[in-house]
Amino acid sequence: MEDEDPRLAVSRHAARLFLEHGVAGTSGDDIAAAAGLSKRTVWRYFRTKENCVEPLFSATALRFAATLRRWPRNMSIEDYFQACLGPDHATPEELSDGLLAVRLIARLPDEPALRAAWLMSCQISEEALAKVIGERLHRSAEDFEVRLCAATVIAAVRVVDETVSTAAIKHGQKFTLEEINSMLARSVRAASTLPISDPVGS
Repeated sequence: MEDEDPRLAVSRHAARLFLEHGVAGTSGDDIAAAAGLSKRTVWRYFRTKENCVEPLFSATALRFAATLRRWPRNMSIEDYFQACLGPDHATPEELSDGLLAVRLIARLPDEPALRAAWLMSCQISEEALAKVIGERLHRSAEDFEVRLCAATVIAAVRVVDETVSTAAIKHGQKFTLEEINSMLARSVRAASTLPISDPVGS
């Protein structure tokens, strides 16, 4: 099945090259060759080689946002994450993208040029969460307190993502799915500045 965004296929190739050779050791020519495209096409899609990973990070952010949008009003964040996050709820392609993203996140301290793309994806998640919070509390997604809550929650989730990715990839630490989901849920509850983590009325 073809990607809806042709840039995502390029992004996957770029991510693998960055992981294997580093950003400095990868050229636009390398990315174009791996993707089977002309260099001109790659530069039409992206401003710089570092930007090439934006679609991969964005795809994982949009999938997390879609998960948040399905959060039932009668479930706590703990119950929902344990019920809906995991390999049984993702396609093989989504799992592959997720692993690529995790490996890239673990490399951010060594490849700071990729951090802008990572933070852009966090912004996508933040905007999506503001809509979820607004709907959950019958408030506007543009409300200052709603936006503040979305910002603090996504910042906390980002810390979990970076901590777990680094521990798993760089230090070989093993995590169970239940442990990761629990960490994510705890981060949402701890960072929420509005009462969103428990069931809410209709």
